[in-house]
Amino acid sequence: MLASGRVCTAWVVLVAKGRTIIVAGAGDVGGRLARARAMGGDEVVALRRSRVEDEPGLRWIGADLLSGSGLQQLPRRPDAVVFCASPDQRSETAYRSLFIGAQQRLADVLDGPPARWLFVSSTAVHGEDRGAWVDEACVAEPQAFNGRVLIEAERRLAASVPGAVVLRPSGIYGPGRDYLLRRARREEPARPRWTNRVHVEDVASALSHLLDLGDPQPLYLCNDDMPAREDEVLAWLRERMGLDALATEEEPESGRRVSNARLRGSGWAPRWPDYRSGYGALLP
Repeated sequence: MLASGRVCTAWVVLVAKGRTIIVAGAGDVGGRLARARAMGGDEVVALRRSRVEDEPGLRWIGADLLSGSGLQQLPRRPDAVVFCASPDQRSETAYRSLFIGAQQRLADVLDGPPARWLFVSSTAVHGEDRGAWVDEACVAEPQAFNGRVLIEAERRLAASVPGAVVLRPSGIYGPGRDYLLRRARREEPARPRWTNRVHVEDVASALSHLLDLGDPQPLYLCNDDMPAREDEVLAWLRERMGLDALATEEEPESGRRVSNARLRGSGWAPRWPDYRSGYGALLP
């Protein structure tokens, strides 16, 4: 189907109302998804390298995604798979080991492809850098290794799993994901660069939505409602922090703007529709 670096490996199995769902990657996004489904009445089994205490409706089993240790405990005929694991190194080897090798390893332990396979990719596959809008119809032409590996993983998955669905989130932020907050505190000029973001809660809710959506499209971009330039976002954050405004670099406008129109049109809506609402909840 798809081809293994150390990886933040975590797995979750959800036994839903009449469905069995495997979620590979019970980290920030996958953990939220797992707990939300468990709270909704699903039976959840989570697999990760280090075992943690069970929670109501959520049982954890020690397993390793890359070595395959523990994967024999997975159900062989799940109705759905959600692959949302993250590498713990930013290298091409780690990316290929996880997004291509680990997805293949998971597929190999199953008796056949499930009715639904969701893969969390990234808008990094889009190479546009002149401020244009991108959507699902745009040809992905990634410039960096991460985007190239992800698009290869997407294509391998599409060729081997009928009906597979890819979700490409933009920059994920939320509790513990505070890059822009730290960036705002530094006395560095801002750039006239378009940026895109989506709250971690909204990524988890999008995945849950796609699990239940009838006849989904093969690809969705996941973003809030308001792409914004870096200088605008940093200016707002610094004002809220009581800091002086930063100068803006004199350079051509760059970046891209990510459209969420298809995902919104399917019935999903972000809880945090723009950076003001999302970061406003994170600021003291």
